[in-house]
Formats: sequence, C-alpha cells, structure tokens
Amino acid sequence: MKVIQMITRMDDMGGAQIHVRDICDALIENGHEVVVLAGGKGPIYKALTAKGIRCVDLKNLKRNIHPYYDIKAFFEIRKHVREINPDLIATHSAKAGIIGRLVAKFVNIPSIYTAHGWAFTEGVSKRKRWLYAKIEKWVSKRTKGIITVSNYDKNLALDHRVAQDNKMEVIHNGVREVEQTHLATPEIQPPTITMVARFASPKDQLTLLNALNNLRADNWKLMFVGDGPTRSTIEQTATEYGLNENVEFLGNRLDVANILASSQLFVLISKWEGLPLSVLEAMRGGLPIIASNVGGVKEAVFNGENGFLIERGNLEELIRKLHLLINTPILRKEMGEQSRKIYEQKFTVEKMQTKTINYYQKILDK
Repeated sequence: MKVIQMITRMDDMGGAQIHVRDICDALIENGHEVVVLAGGKGPIYKALTAKGIRCVDLKNLKRNIHPYYDIKAFFEIRKHVREINPDLIATHSAKAGIIGRLVAKFVNIPSIYTAHGWAFTEGVSKRKRWLYAKIEKWVSKRTKGIITVSNYDKNLALDHRVAQDNKMEVIHNGVREVEQTHLATPEIQPPTITMVARFASPKDQLTLLNALNNLRADNWKLMFVGDGPTRSTIEQTATEYGLNENVEFLGNRLDVANILASSQLFVLISKWEGLPLSVLEAMRGGLPIIASNVGGVKEAVFNGENGFLIERGNLEELIRKLHLLINTPILRKEMGEQSRKIYEQKFTVEKMQTKTINYYQKILDK
C-alpha cells in the first residue's frame, strides 16, 4: 500500500514526530510506500529523507489557527495528494488532522487520524473543550478510522460522542529498544532527576522547579531536556531561586537514551497528556517515574509499583514523593526494575508498529 503520513510540524522533536518516524520505518521495512507531508524541517525530517523517504515541506501548514493560511494549506495539500495518489492518508496532530482528513474526503481517499491526546481533554478550559469536541465530531464523520494511544483517550472520545466505539482502535505507543549499556542505575547517590519535554503547554516544568526549590536541603541534580517558548522563563526562575548549580538546561537532544542512562529518576509534570513517549523511554531505561496523573499516563505508570502518580496541581504531594525517592535509593532501584518489565511486556516499538500497520490494512480492506 502507498500511505501518506501527515503531521502539522516536523521541526519539533515531540512524541508525535517520533511516532511518525517509527511508522514510516515499519512501512518501508514491510515493502510499503510512504510519503511524509509536514510543515517545517527538523532532525526527524532530515533523518527520513536520508533513508530515501520522500518528505514534502508544506509552506502553508501552521500550528495556530489562521484562516488565510489554513485555506491555502488545504489547496496545497490537495495538490500533493492528487499527485501522490495514495491508498490511505494517515494524519497526526490537530491541524494536520483536520485539514488532512477534509482533503482526503474531498478526493475520496480513506483517512485515519491518530489522536496523540485530544484537544478537549481535562485541563483545557470548558469553553475550548466544548468547541474542540464539536469540531472533532464533525471531522470524525469524514474519517474511516481513529487510533487512540490510550484507553483514556478512547473513553474520552466516547464520553464526548466524538466517534462510535467501532470506529476507534486503541494502540498504545511504543519506543525502540536500547543497548544494555543504556540501562540506568537508579540507586546511585546523589540522584540526577530528568524531565524530557517541550517547554510549552501542557508541559509544566515550573511546578517541578517549585517543588525542588522546597527540597534545597536534599542532595539532587535536575536536567531539563527540550526547548520551546517558556524555556527562558524557567531559566530565569531557576536563577531567581539560586538553583543554577543544581539545574541544567540541555535543549533539544538526539542522545536522550544516553541522558536517561545517566539519570536516577524521571519526572514528567503535565496539565494534560495522551500517552507520552518520554515516560515510555524512561521505563525502557529502567527508571522510576513520577508523573502527573493525566491522560493515559496511568496505563504505563502504576502508582506505588514503578513510580508515583501526582494529581494535577498537588504540589505538596509532588514534594513528598520527590523527597522520598531522592532519599531512598533502594526504592528507586526496585521501581526502576518494574518499569523495565512493564516496558518489555507492553510498550515495545514492534508491538506498536505491527498493530498500526494491521489497522491500516483493516481500514483498506473495508
């Protein structure tokens, strides 16, 4: 089959971009043809083109709503779709998901949308949730199938009557295996705490920094991996707190597995999520996890087993769990071992790739 993979931006290093890369690799390895349509060029875009995968930089596809560019993007995408003439269009991220599926309907090609977390999830304002759910419900009627990366997201769509149960398939995210040399040693003291996330909503680096500012008497180091519009504000806050010697900002990195291997604890504080790849990568590396109990996170992090779940906005609980794990190396080791077991059982990239391609074929067979 010939498949178009479409995503709003490819100049970011987020979970959706990595997901697209992994699906492209699987399609090529299984003898299928794939073309990527996306706005912007980043490391993953360049890596795909280096493998001989055709990637098209969409000049008019922007992240924010802009009627002028959105209309231009529709016609730009339609032009490329007609020229490529795929069997299936697989879309990712909100903007590409909407415009891409409308183009697919217009040219009578089946489309699939992978929801890497819904825009109408908890944590978003009621007004925006209502609006996004209405839009998604309208677009979903023009979609042949929907992949949700967690049971939470499927149930959320059902609750908002966005799509019927038989139109959705849950396929958990998966991440690539690493060499044994990339497994962490969580029991090392003092611990290095790592958060891998874009500096933008829904990620909440500030709350983590505030929590650790209350634990100045403990011995720890914090590494932030990622970039984005709020980074400068967080850096300034770290300076105001006098934590410059404890906190390091590494920016976007291609060696995340190496960074996680040198860490002892992974933390992800978010206002909302789908099923974040960063948590799965940390579990793959054998790290204990502290994460916000949002979206599908609880389908990977089991409270008290391989880490702790923190309810949204509960700073005091975050401080308590950080203090516990910072000062209890044997617990970090035990939880890290559980993380690794859960990863091996549920979240390998091969499981995700196989299920996704099978679902693509199922949609085409219909």
